[in-house]
Parts: sequence; C-alpha cells; structure tokens
Amino acid sequence: MVVCTGLGPTEAREVAFGLVGADAFVHEGDLATVEYETRAKNLLKGELKRRGITYAQLAEKLAAIGVQENERNLNNKISRGGFTAAFLLQCLEAIGANDLRLS
Repeated sequence: MVVCTGLGPTEAREVAFGLVGADAFVHEGDLATVEYETRAKNLLKGELKRRGITYAQLAEKLAAIGVQENERNLNNKISRGGFTAAFLLQCLEAIGANDLRLS
C-alpha cells in the first residue's frame, strides 16, 4: 500500500487500465477508514466462514430478502471491503447473525 497526497497522471492511468487496484493508493486521511473497511470485511468473511456459507449461498439468502447480488459481485464487493453499512446489515440478517463480537 502506498500512502500519497494525490494520484498523479501515471498512477491514475495504472488504476484506469487495471494495472493496479485503486486501493493501492491511499490518502493519508483515509488510513483510519481503510482500517475500519478491513475490519468490516474480516467480520463478514468470518461470519460466513463460521456458518459454512459460500458466496453463492449468500446470494440466494440475500435474494430471499429482496437484495439482488450474484456470486461474482459478492466476491468482488467483500474482497474490496468498501461496502456500505446497509449491505453489511443485509448480509448479516440474511445469514442469521444476531450477535456479533467486534474484538
């Protein structure tokens, strides 16, 4: 991960052409946000693993509550970790996670 104050033209091209992910460049003020996104991602992945639920099964469970996501999109979204609080709550509700440990 590179901490920078802004993306220059070279970095912007690398991101635009998929040579590196946008998350490879983190602004100094965003480090706390990245930490919490990582925690949210790990929390959700941990809950899925504890319950033995795959992304395909999660997609089915989300569809049952009216949220349309496919396995590939879920994989990408969860891997990035930059999803909304609403998405996290939808997933947790869909898999029946009523209690969470944050530490």
